[in-house]
Order: sequence, then structure tokens, then C-alpha cells
Amino acid sequence: MSRWRAALPLILLVLAGIVLFASGSLNQLSPHQLLANQTELHAQISAHPWLSRLAYIGLLTLTMATGIPGTIVVILAGGFAFGVVDATLCSSIGLTLGSLILYLASRYAFSGGTRQPPAVVARLRHGFEQHPASYTLFLRFVPVVPFGAVTVALAWLRCPLWLFLGASWLGGTVTLIFETSIGAGLGDALSRSDNVGVGLFMHREVLLPLAAIALLALLPLALERFTRRWRSRHRSP
Repeated sequence: MSRWRAALPLILLVLAGIVLFASGSLNQLSPHQLLANQTELHAQISAHPWLSRLAYIGLLTLTMATGIPGTIVVILAGGFAFGVVDATLCSSIGLTLGSLILYLASRYAFSGGTRQPPAVVARLRHGFEQHPASYTLFLRFVPVVPFGAVTVALAWLRCPLWLFLGASWLGGTVTLIFETSIGAGLGDALSRSDNVGVGLFMHREVLLPLAAIALLALLPLALERFTRRWRSRHRSP
């Protein structure tokens, strides 16, 4: 019974994410819907600047805390609605708060467990124990593994709270700069074209931040190759 009680906050977060995702509410943030309602959207933001930003932070906090896959849709919509600077600031707050909630719920759920961790987490354990700070920063800076999955893994690995918050805020904000730039670029591209399609991603405002995220995703391969070459050169004969 104690194990179920410990897992209850995490279970509630997962259920809330399932309900939010199944409700179709995030469909209202699709490029087509944003284009159709952009006049009303920007009018509401102008009339209620603080309330609209608080609502956006709350929505992103909820999606981050539940770990649902629609988080990127919310972030892109934030860039579309608020621009790069405001959206990055608001998204950074929502991302950090949501990650903290998921981390604390996961940490509490795993606190009384005696079972072995999943294979993915077990493979992370050795590297984390050797270099916790650099390993945590690496996982946060490289957008390969989903943000929520990394959060749960770090909770299971008992990453210190100060390190988790610092790495989540810093690494998440770096990625957010590019993601909100894509959203803002989509807004500029949509203002010049009414067609919602693949061609929108060919605009410079969208293509450049997409390329930057792709380079971040390729960073692990480059680091692995560099480390392999460095070890082979310095290996003792």
C-alpha cells in the first residue's frame, strides 16, 4: 500500500496528461488554428498582457509536469503569439516549474522502491555516478531524449535538486530559444502566405532555428567520435 501511496502523485500527473491530450485542446494551437484566429489572439494579448502570459506559463507547466508529447506544440504557439524574447522568458518559467513538479513526483514515487531500474536508466547510472554535473548538463543540453523522460530518469538517479533545477533551466532555455524562434518564424511566414504546408518550413526564419536544433541533436555523435579519437591517440602502448 505504501508503494501505491508514494506513486499516487506521479499517477495523477500521468492521468492528467492523458486527459489533456485526449481532449484535443492542444489542437487549438496548431498552425492552421493559430492562423485562423491570430487577429483575435493578438487582440486578447494586447488587452490582457499579463493574464495571457500567466495562462501560457500555466499551460506549459501542466504539459511539462505531465510529460505529454504535445509540449513542443505549446512552445511553438508561444513563439507565434508572443515573439522570441517574451516567449522564451515565459517558456523558461513554465518549463522549469513543470519539470520540478514531475521531478518531485517521480522522486517521491521512487523513494521507497526496491526494484531494479529500467534498462535505459541503469545504463545512465554509471556515467552519472562518475560525473553527475557534466552528465546532467549533457542530458539537458542535447535534445535527443524527451525532456520528460530525462526528468524521470534524473529523479530515479537521485540527482541533487540544485543540480536538476540549474541544468533544467539552463539547458532547457538554450533549446527554447531555437524552438520559440521557429514559432515566431512560422508567424512571419504565415503572415506572408495563407497556405499551411511543408513550404512554410523553407522560410529562412523557420529553417535557421530548425538547423540549429538539428546540430544540437547531432552533438552526441560528434562528441563520441572526438572522444574515441582522443582515447586512441593517448592510449598507452
